[in-house]
Amino acid sequence: MKIKNIWAVIPAYNEEKNIKGVIQKTKKYVKNIIVMDDGSNDKTYEAAKSTGVIVLRHIVNLGKGAGLKTGCDFALKQGADAIIILDADAQHEPAEIPNFLKELENADVVIGYRKRGKSMPLVFKFGNWFIHFMMRLLFGINVKDTQCGYRAFTPTAYRKIKWVSSDYSCESEMTANIGKNNLKFKEVPIQTIYSDKYKGTTVIDGLRIVLNMVWWRITK
Repeated sequence: MKIKNIWAVIPAYNEEKNIKGVIQKTKKYVKNIIVMDDGSNDKTYEAAKSTGVIVLRHIVNLGKGAGLKTGCDFALKQGADAIIILDADAQHEPAEIPNFLKELENADVVIGYRKRGKSMPLVFKFGNWFIHFMMRLLFGINVKDTQCGYRAFTPTAYRKIKWVSSDYSCESEMTANIGKNNLKFKEVPIQTIYSDKYKGTTVIDGLRIVLNMVWWRITK
C-alpha cells in the first residue's frame, strides 16, 4: 500500500539551537510537519515558526508523552495516512525517514533501534537492556530498543497504542500496547548522535519506566 498523506511530529522542549536544522532536513522527505513546543522557556517556538511549519504549543511543560499525543492527535484530524515521530535535538537523522515509510507499507508500526556503538553512554546501554528484558518478561514483545523515539505508525495503530504517560515512559507504554494488541511491527537500524550525554532519560526515569510497566501489566 502506497502511503500518501504523511505527517511528521517533532516534540520539542528548549531546542532553540537545533529545531530549525531538524525541520529543514525533515522537509526534504515530509511536507506536513508539526512541531509540538512543550512549554519551552527559550525561543524554540519562534525558531520553529520561522520555518513555516505548523507549530503547536503547550503553555507549560507537560512532558514528552503529552506533547507527542497533542501532535499526533492533530495529525490524525488532518487525515494522516502515516505519522512519523522524531526528536528535536538532532539525535535522529531525517534522511532515514524513507526507510521507515518503506517498512510501514507492510506493517502497523515501525520502530527505530539505535546501534550500540561506542558513542552510546554506558548507562544508556544498561538501561535499555534492562527495560528490554522487562518488556519481554511482562508483555512478550521482543523489541531491540524500547526507548527509541524514532517511530512511524498508521492511524489505526495509533488508536491502539495511544499512551497515557506524559513523560519519557510513553515509548515503553507504546511498545507494551503493540504487544498487547498483537500489532505487526518492523524494526529499522538508525544512527544516533549523542550531542549531550545528560539529555533524555535519566536513571530515575528508567526506574520510573520499569515501575510503570509493572503497573500496566497489573491494571490493563
